[in-house]
Amino acid sequence: MKFKLSHFKFDLPAKLIPNTPSHEREECKLMVVHKSTGEIEHRTFKDLIDYFDENDVMIFNNTKVFPARMYGNKEKTGARIEVFLLRELNRDNRLWDVLVDPARKIRIGNKLYFGENDELIAEVIDNTTSRGRTLRFLFDGTHEEFQDTLDLLGQTPLPKFIDRDPTKEDDERYQTIYAKESGSVAAPTAGLHFSKQLMKKMEIKGVNLSEITLHVGLGTFRSIEVEDLSKHKMDSEECKITEENAKIINAAKESERKICAIGTTVNRVIESSTTTTNMVIPFNGWTNKFMFPPHNFQVANCMVSNFHLPKSTLLMHVASFGGYDLVMKAYKEAIKKKYKFHTFGDAMLILP
Repeated sequence: MKFKLSHFKFDLPAKLIPNTPSHEREECKLMVVHKSTGEIEHRTFKDLIDYFDENDVMIFNNTKVFPARMYGNKEKTGARIEVFLLRELNRDNRLWDVLVDPARKIRIGNKLYFGENDELIAEVIDNTTSRGRTLRFLFDGTHEEFQDTLDLLGQTPLPKFIDRDPTKEDDERYQTIYAKESGSVAAPTAGLHFSKQLMKKMEIKGVNLSEITLHVGLGTFRSIEVEDLSKHKMDSEECKITEENAKIINAAKESERKICAIGTTVNRVIESSTTTTNMVIPFNGWTNKFMFPPHNFQVANCMVSNFHLPKSTLLMHVASFGGYDLVMKAYKEAIKKKYKFHTFGDAMLILP
């Protein structure tokens, strides 16, 4: 069967998309889906540990969200401009790829001023897309001081659907507890449910905790505008897997243990760095891999994921991993049982 965009359309009540996270990370709902039997269980996320044993592996994306959303004022007019930092293009010249809004007000040569006392100035040097720009930040100081200034002036980049100003709590809760490699403009949401207590329990039980890095960009959330999914192109995202972590994953694969990808970002990295014998190799580069049904996954045999929006690349990824019919059945059940969807939503565990 050739799957199309319309196969991933469903009605999602707006009330099932929360604006705030659950009170405790591990207290959200957990739907457990068994691929072999089609059974669906309803648990709590802290029960995840019940499904894993000694020498099983969980793979986490250790990327860290940086405060990517900034607000500046345009020279002369003082117009308020939102600048969304995407990625650093040149460290020495302080060049950044950004999105600006409203884009119609910004031209090459314009200067933007940030902070109450104009602590930071940027000049537009290129128009790359209808909304995208390249900015050169004018800053007299070290790279570390420049980064500190960006962090000070920036805000936690909550998704646009969350219609409120970021809070201090968001600085912590829109970040996994194991985040360490700064570079994402959106959180790998499947990992938001893990608490320090749950991670420690996993370690005590003997579950091996492995890490990869994928810096999440906005392309993951870009809407698909073609019915033929094979014609959709994902934006490239920077990723890395070390030799040490590749060995951990391969050892579990050789011993036929459970290998659980914590989120779609993990799967994208490990599926982008396999040999012809389906083993994982160290990798440091970029991936634009787009997984939709049918797709034969080579490494992970389990996955934790949030519940995603209709017609999203993330839903397609989950459906390709769990099987289209079973995943769409599970989503229908989730709506019936009032599971929460999207960034601050509940979780699903897909087992073999």
